[in-house]
Amino acid sequence: MKHIFNGLCLSLLMVAAASCSKDENKIYNEGGTAPVLTADVANTIPLTFASQGSEALTLSWTNPDYRFTTGVSSQTVLYQIEIDTTGANFTNPKRQTVSISGGLERSFLQSELNDYLLNTLQLVPDMPHNIEMRVKASLATGALLLTSNVLKFTTTPYKIPPKVAPPASGQLYITGDATPLSWQCGCPTDVAPANQTFTKVSETVYVLENIPLNGGKSYLFLPVYGSWDAKFGFTGEKNKNNVDGDTFKAGGEDMMAPASGNYKIEVNFQIGRFTLTKI
Repeated sequence: MKHIFNGLCLSLLMVAAASCSKDENKIYNEGGTAPVLTADVANTIPLTFASQGSEALTLSWTNPDYRFTTGVSSQTVLYQIEIDTTGANFTNPKRQTVSISGGLERSFLQSELNDYLLNTLQLVPDMPHNIEMRVKASLATGALLLTSNVLKFTTTPYKIPPKVAPPASGQLYITGDATPLSWQCGCPTDVAPANQTFTKVSETVYVLENIPLNGGKSYLFLPVYGSWDAKFGFTGEKNKNNVDGDTFKAGGEDMMAPASGNYKIEVNFQIGRFTLTKI
Protein backbone atom coordinates (compact mmCIF):
# COMPACT_ATOMS: atom_id res chain seq x y z
CA MET A 1 0.00 0.00 0.00
CA LYS A 2 2.90 2.34 0.85
CA HIS A 3 4.37 1.84 -2.63
CA ILE A 4 1.00 2.59 -4.22
CA PHE A 5 0.67 5.77 -2.14
CA ASN A 6 4.18 6.95 -3.04
CA GLY A 7 3.55 6.26 -6.70
CA LEU A 8 0.32 8.25 -6.62
CA CYS A 9 2.05 11.22 -4.98
CA LEU A 10 4.83 11.11 -7.54
CA SER A 11 2.27 11.10 -10.38
CA LEU A 12 0.46 14.09 -8.91
CA LEU A 13 3.70 15.99 -8.52
CA MET A 14 4.63 15.29 -12.14
CA VAL A 15 1.22 16.51 -13.37
CA ALA A 16 1.49 19.66 -11.27
CA ALA A 17 5.02 20.31 -12.52
CA ALA A 18 3.93 19.84 -16.13
CA SER A 19 1.00 22.21 -15.57
CA CYS A 20 3.30 24.85 -14.11
CA SER A 21 5.73 24.42 -16.97
CA LYS A 22 2.91 24.87 -19.49
CA ASP A 23 1.78 28.11 -17.76
CA GLU A 24 5.32 29.40 -17.72
CA ASN A 25 5.63 28.83 -21.48
CA LYS A 26 2.60 30.95 -22.37
CA ILE A 27 3.43 34.18 -24.26
CA TYR A 28 1.87 37.34 -22.87
CA ASN A 29 1.69 40.82 -24.33
CA GLU A 30 3.48 43.37 -22.20
CA GLY A 31 2.26 46.35 -24.27
CA GLY A 32 4.16 49.15 -25.91
CA THR A 33 4.72 52.89 -25.79
CA ALA A 34 2.62 55.37 -27.77
CA PRO A 35 4.73 56.81 -30.61
CA VAL A 36 5.95 60.39 -30.27
CA LEU A 37 5.35 62.36 -33.46
CA THR A 38 7.58 65.22 -34.65
CA ALA A 39 7.90 67.27 -37.85
CA ASP A 40 10.72 69.13 -39.54
CA VAL A 41 8.58 72.27 -39.84
CA ALA A 42 6.87 74.25 -37.11
CA ASN A 43 3.43 75.85 -37.14
CA THR A 44 3.18 76.74 -40.85
CA ILE A 45 3.48 74.49 -43.91
CA PRO A 46 4.28 76.53 -47.05
CA LEU A 47 2.46 75.44 -50.22
CA THR A 48 2.79 77.10 -53.63
CA PHE A 49 2.12 75.99 -57.19
CA ALA A 50 5.57 77.21 -58.23
CA SER A 51 7.31 74.87 -55.74
CA GLN A 52 4.83 71.99 -55.91
CA GLY A 53 7.60 69.47 -56.59
CA SER A 54 9.44 70.42 -53.39
CA GLU A 55 9.04 68.71 -50.04
CA ALA A 56 6.33 70.15 -47.79
CA LEU A 57 7.31 68.37 -44.57
CA THR A 58 8.62 65.14 -43.11
CA LEU A 59 6.92 63.43 -40.18
CA SER A 60 8.94 61.19 -37.86
CA TRP A 61 7.85 59.08 -34.91
CA THR A 62 9.36 56.82 -32.28
CA ASN A 63 9.09 53.03 -32.33
CA PRO A 64 6.26 51.80 -30.05
CA ASP A 65 8.50 48.84 -29.04
CA TYR A 66 5.76 46.28 -28.65
CA ARG A 67 6.98 43.67 -26.16
CA PHE A 68 5.97 40.15 -25.20
CA THR A 69 7.21 37.88 -22.42
CA THR A 70 9.59 36.46 -24.99
CA GLY A 71 11.07 39.89 -25.76
CA VAL A 72 10.55 42.61 -28.37
CA SER A 73 7.91 41.71 -30.96
CA SER A 74 9.20 40.67 -34.38
CA GLN A 75 5.85 41.39 -36.04
CA THR A 76 5.62 44.16 -38.63
CA VAL A 77 4.21 47.36 -37.17
CA LEU A 78 1.59 49.14 -39.23
CA TYR A 79 1.24 52.92 -39.09
CA GLN A 80 -1.56 55.22 -40.20
CA ILE A 81 -0.98 58.95 -40.56
CA GLU A 82 -4.22 60.90 -40.20
CA ILE A 83 -4.69 64.45 -41.50
CA ASP A 84 -7.80 66.38 -40.50
CA THR A 85 -9.09 69.88 -39.86
CA THR A 86 -8.58 71.32 -36.39
CA GLY A 87 -11.58 70.76 -34.16
CA ALA A 88 -12.86 67.68 -35.99
CA ASN A 89 -10.95 65.38 -33.59
CA PHE A 90 -10.17 63.00 -36.47
CA THR A 91 -13.84 62.06 -36.86
CA ASN A 92 -14.28 63.87 -40.18
CA PRO A 93 -15.32 61.27 -42.81
CA LYS A 94 -13.27 63.29 -45.34
CA ARG A 95 -10.03 63.06 -43.35
CA GLN A 96 -6.96 61.76 -45.17
CA THR A 97 -5.33 58.53 -44.01
CA VAL A 98 -1.91 57.41 -45.26
CA SER A 99 -0.88 53.82 -44.41
CA ILE A 100 2.72 52.69 -43.93
CA SER A 101 4.10 49.21 -43.21
CA GLY A 102 7.20 49.57 -41.09
CA GLY A 103 9.46 52.64 -41.19
CA LEU A 104 9.51 55.55 -38.81
CA GLU A 105 9.06 58.56 -41.12
CA ARG A 106 7.09 59.81 -44.11
CA SER A 107 7.79 62.80 -46.36
CA PHE A 108 5.12 64.67 -48.33
CA LEU A 109 5.60 66.72 -51.48
CA GLN A 110 3.78 70.05 -51.62
CA SER A 111 1.69 68.78 -54.55
CA GLU A 112 0.72 65.64 -52.60
CA LEU A 113 -0.31 67.47 -49.45
CA ASN A 114 -2.11 70.13 -51.48
CA ASP A 115 -4.09 67.39 -53.25
CA TYR A 116 -5.14 65.91 -49.89
CA LEU A 117 -6.31 69.31 -48.67
CA LEU A 118 -8.26 70.21 -51.82
CA ASN A 119 -9.62 66.89 -53.01
CA THR A 120 -9.97 64.79 -49.85
CA LEU A 121 -10.62 67.34 -47.10
CA GLN A 122 -12.18 69.62 -49.75
CA LEU A 123 -10.80 72.84 -48.24
CA VAL A 124 -11.25 76.15 -50.03
CA PRO A 125 -8.04 77.16 -51.88
CA ASP A 126 -6.15 80.43 -51.45
CA MET A 127 -7.14 80.89 -47.81
CA PRO A 128 -5.43 79.66 -44.61
CA HIS A 129 -6.70 76.58 -42.81
CA ASN A 130 -5.82 74.94 -39.49
CA ILE A 131 -5.06 71.24 -39.75
CA GLU A 132 -3.89 68.48 -37.41
CA MET A 133 -1.82 65.34 -37.90
CA ARG A 134 -1.23 62.23 -35.79
CA VAL A 135 0.03 58.67 -36.27
CA LYS A 136 -1.57 55.44 -35.07
CA ALA A 137 0.45 52.26 -34.59
CA SER A 138 -0.74 48.64 -34.43
CA LEU A 139 0.57 45.15 -35.07
CA ALA A 140 -0.08 43.40 -38.37
CA THR A 141 -3.14 41.75 -36.85
CA GLY A 142 -4.60 45.19 -36.04
CA ALA A 143 -4.12 44.57 -32.32
CA LEU A 144 -2.57 46.81 -29.67
CA LEU A 145 -3.52 50.17 -31.18
CA LEU A 146 -1.43 53.08 -29.91
CA THR A 147 -2.01 56.74 -30.85
CA SER A 148 0.60 59.50 -30.91
CA ASN A 149 0.45 63.12 -29.86
CA VAL A 150 -1.23 65.60 -32.24
CA LEU A 151 0.69 68.19 -34.29
CA LYS A 152 -1.10 71.37 -35.39
CA PHE A 153 -0.30 73.43 -38.49
CA THR A 154 -1.60 76.32 -40.53
CA THR A 155 -1.41 76.04 -44.31
CA THR A 156 -2.93 77.61 -47.43
CA PRO A 157 -3.71 75.21 -50.27
CA TYR A 158 -3.24 76.60 -53.77
CA LYS A 159 -5.74 76.27 -56.59
CA ILE A 160 -5.02 73.54 -59.12
CA PRO A 161 -6.71 72.68 -62.42
CA PRO A 162 -9.86 70.58 -61.88
CA LYS A 163 -9.56 66.84 -62.43
CA VAL A 164 -12.29 67.09 -65.06
CA ALA A 165 -12.58 70.22 -67.23
CA PRO A 166 -15.95 71.89 -66.54
CA PRO A 167 -18.35 72.24 -69.49
CA ALA A 168 -17.43 75.14 -71.77
CA SER A 169 -21.15 75.76 -72.19
CA GLY A 170 -21.46 76.67 -68.51
CA GLN A 171 -24.48 74.33 -68.42
CA LEU A 172 -25.07 70.77 -67.26
CA TYR A 173 -28.03 68.44 -67.78
CA ILE A 174 -28.99 64.86 -66.96
CA THR A 175 -30.51 62.39 -69.41
CA GLY A 176 -31.26 58.66 -69.40
CA ASP A 177 -34.01 56.11 -68.82
CA ALA A 178 -33.47 56.72 -65.10
CA THR A 179 -34.89 60.25 -65.59
CA PRO A 180 -38.53 61.34 -66.10
CA LEU A 181 -38.09 61.99 -69.86
CA SER A 182 -35.80 59.01 -70.54
CA TRP A 183 -32.94 59.49 -73.06
CA GLN A 184 -32.76 62.62 -75.17
CA CYS A 185 -33.10 61.93 -78.89
CA GLY A 186 -30.00 63.98 -79.67
CA CYS A 187 -31.94 66.38 -81.87
CA PRO A 188 -31.39 70.16 -82.00
CA THR A 189 -35.11 70.51 -81.29
CA ASP A 190 -34.74 68.82 -77.87
CA VAL A 191 -35.69 71.16 -75.05
CA ALA A 192 -34.01 70.65 -71.69
CA PRO A 193 -36.61 70.11 -68.95
CA ALA A 194 -36.21 72.39 -65.95
CA ASN A 195 -36.08 69.51 -63.46
CA GLN A 196 -33.17 67.96 -65.39
CA THR A 197 -31.11 71.17 -65.56
CA PHE A 198 -28.33 71.69 -63.01
CA THR A 199 -27.63 74.97 -61.22
CA LYS A 200 -24.04 76.20 -61.45
CA VAL A 201 -23.02 77.07 -57.87
CA SER A 202 -19.31 77.69 -58.54
CA GLU A 203 -16.75 77.41 -61.32
CA THR A 204 -16.52 73.66 -60.76
CA VAL A 205 -19.67 72.58 -58.92
CA TYR A 206 -23.13 71.93 -60.38
CA VAL A 207 -26.18 70.90 -58.32
CA LEU A 208 -29.57 69.45 -59.19
CA GLU A 209 -31.68 69.95 -56.09
CA ASN A 210 -34.50 67.48 -56.67
CA ILE A 211 -35.09 64.91 -59.39
CA PRO A 212 -37.08 61.63 -59.35
CA LEU A 213 -34.99 58.68 -60.54
CA ASN A 214 -35.98 55.19 -61.63
CA GLY A 215 -33.97 52.56 -59.79
CA GLY A 216 -31.88 50.15 -61.83
CA LYS A 217 -31.88 52.45 -64.89
CA SER A 218 -29.04 54.48 -66.44
CA TYR A 219 -28.14 58.13 -66.93
CA LEU A 220 -25.42 60.50 -68.17
CA PHE A 221 -24.52 64.18 -67.73
CA LEU A 222 -24.55 66.46 -70.79
CA PRO A 223 -22.98 69.89 -71.38
CA VAL A 224 -25.42 70.55 -74.26
CA TYR A 225 -28.94 69.14 -74.22
CA GLY A 226 -29.99 67.79 -77.61
CA SER A 227 -26.48 66.75 -78.65
CA TRP A 228 -24.34 63.62 -78.23
CA ASP A 229 -21.13 65.42 -79.21
CA ALA A 230 -20.04 65.46 -75.56
CA LYS A 231 -21.03 63.69 -72.37
CA PHE A 232 -19.81 62.98 -68.84
CA GLY A 233 -20.01 59.47 -67.41
CA PHE A 234 -18.46 56.89 -65.10
CA THR A 235 -14.70 56.30 -65.24
CA GLY A 236 -15.11 52.51 -65.10
CA GLU A 237 -17.29 49.90 -66.77
CA LYS A 238 -20.82 50.71 -67.88
CA ASN A 239 -23.28 50.75 -64.96
CA LYS A 240 -20.63 49.47 -62.49
CA ASN A 241 -20.49 52.71 -60.49
CA ASN A 242 -21.30 53.14 -56.81
CA VAL A 243 -24.93 54.28 -57.07
CA ASP A 244 -24.50 56.78 -54.20
CA GLY A 245 -21.70 58.57 -56.05
CA ASP A 246 -18.42 57.88 -57.80
CA THR A 247 -15.79 59.25 -60.17
CA PHE A 248 -16.61 60.57 -63.63
CA LYS A 249 -14.84 61.78 -66.76
CA ALA A 250 -15.52 63.32 -70.14
CA GLY A 251 -16.76 60.62 -72.53
CA GLY A 252 -17.39 58.21 -69.65
CA GLU A 253 -19.79 55.26 -69.45
CA ASP A 254 -23.48 55.12 -68.51
CA MET A 255 -24.11 55.35 -64.76
CA MET A 256 -26.54 53.19 -62.76
CA ALA A 257 -29.18 54.97 -60.68
CA PRO A 258 -29.89 54.04 -57.05
CA ALA A 259 -33.26 52.77 -55.77
CA SER A 260 -36.28 54.70 -57.07
CA GLY A 261 -36.89 57.98 -55.29
CA ASN A 262 -36.12 61.68 -55.31
CA TYR A 263 -32.47 62.73 -55.16
CA LYS A 264 -30.16 65.71 -54.93
CA ILE A 265 -27.21 65.34 -57.32
CA GLU A 266 -23.93 67.25 -56.98
CA VAL A 267 -21.29 67.10 -59.71
CA ASN A 268 -17.86 68.37 -58.62
CA PHE A 269 -15.45 68.87 -61.53
CA GLN A 270 -12.63 69.97 -59.20
CA ILE A 271 -12.33 66.52 -57.64
CA GLY A 272 -13.98 64.57 -60.48
CA ARG A 273 -16.76 63.08 -58.36
CA PHE A 274 -20.55 63.10 -58.33
CA THR A 275 -22.76 62.33 -55.31
CA LEU A 276 -26.44 61.47 -54.91
CA THR A 277 -28.37 62.17 -51.72
CA LYS A 278 -31.87 60.81 -51.24
CA ILE A 279 -34.42 63.47 -50.29
